[in-house]
Amino acid sequence: MQRIRMSLPYFDTFDWEAEVIMVDERFSDLTKEPLLLKSIPESIKIHRVNALSKKWTSKFGLGSLSLRSLMFYRKYADKLLKTEKFDLIYFSTTEYPVTVLGRYWKKKFGIPYVVDIQDPWHSEYYKTLPRHQRPKKYWFSYRLNKFLEPIAMNAVDGLISVSQGYIEDLIDRYPSISSKPVATIPFSFFEKDFEIAKNIQESPPLDQRYVNLVYTGRGGFDLHKALDLLFEGFKLGLKSHPEQFKTLRFHFIGTSYAPKGTGIKTILPLAEKHGVGTYVREETDRMGFYNSLNYISGADGVIIPGSDDPNYTASKIYPYILSKKPLLAIFDHQSSAAKIIKECRAGSIATFQDPQAVKIISDYLHILSSKSNSEVETDMEKLEKYSAEQMTKHQCELFDKVIAQKSKP
Repeated sequence: MQRIRMSLPYFDTFDWEAEVIMVDERFSDLTKEPLLLKSIPESIKIHRVNALSKKWTSKFGLGSLSLRSLMFYRKYADKLLKTEKFDLIYFSTTEYPVTVLGRYWKKKFGIPYVVDIQDPWHSEYYKTLPRHQRPKKYWFSYRLNKFLEPIAMNAVDGLISVSQGYIEDLIDRYPSISSKPVATIPFSFFEKDFEIAKNIQESPPLDQRYVNLVYTGRGGFDLHKALDLLFEGFKLGLKSHPEQFKTLRFHFIGTSYAPKGTGIKTILPLAEKHGVGTYVREETDRMGFYNSLNYISGADGVIIPGSDDPNYTASKIYPYILSKKPLLAIFDHQSSAAKIIKECRAGSIATFQDPQAVKIISDYLHILSSKSNSEVETDMEKLEKYSAEQMTKHQCELFDKVIAQKSKP
């Protein structure tokens, strides 16, 4: 959703007129954020479709928004595509089952389609993990994804992804993609978001007696490799500089996608295992996007623990960078997020592969404990190439290639 939201103000700059089809927010149990609409141009035409109510489908174990809305998408778009002319259908969502409709509409109306892969769809990642570390309903989702992904990917006309690794994996599974336009386009930043966030009066509950280090975003067992290093670095500092390190407090906010009050903590238990649980706070309830920006703005420093998947790209690195707060990132050395932070000189990075990672983390936490940090002097010129406008340009360049390929005899 964020990719499209940030691109909508710029599509017409590159000669593309966009219309959006989305599920009516009444059918989603995610955190509602009306302020997000302020970043979307009023000229954009938005179509809303219905979905089966989760109140009833959950009785049968069906909660997926994409599956609940699939038939409504098909019915609504069928009418729209019959009456209006469209050159391209673009799927940019992690609710991947809906993308199978691309193949259906391509056959029925002759319209090419592009899919944006922001996370893996079908993946073997969780298959090697213990059962308690697998997502809920993994047995069903694994088999459903394995069945649906080929339907969408074997007929796709273009592919965008935040990670080159994701594209390579898909080409290995579906060789026909190698002859289609593909592009690795990282997530982007949108400066207007910080302007909008200033309108929120709610202040984050951070105790100013301490040095507050904040992370807002999902938790999960795939972050444990990074968090192990973080907590070990913190323990090292507690031994060598106990007075300074005892002033540090770690806040992990919005770590679960589960409905409010039902999320399972995946970070605090790990901190307790390391013996540092009293310094860590984890809130599983999701937080609105702009509230999370306020949390970051009110922090003394920010932390980004990365996934153990080397292809993982954190979508929220740009708000962290734009906050100009001292930043500590812990990633696989292959992660594009680590490369962006390093390129823009936006903070300190410890990688899984660095044997000195724990010391690097401990040393940086020691600096943060002084609470006398000035703004980070980020290289904004280097960062500019990741702006929403530039990333929209790259998307439109791929769209143009898809249209040109379709026009070939």
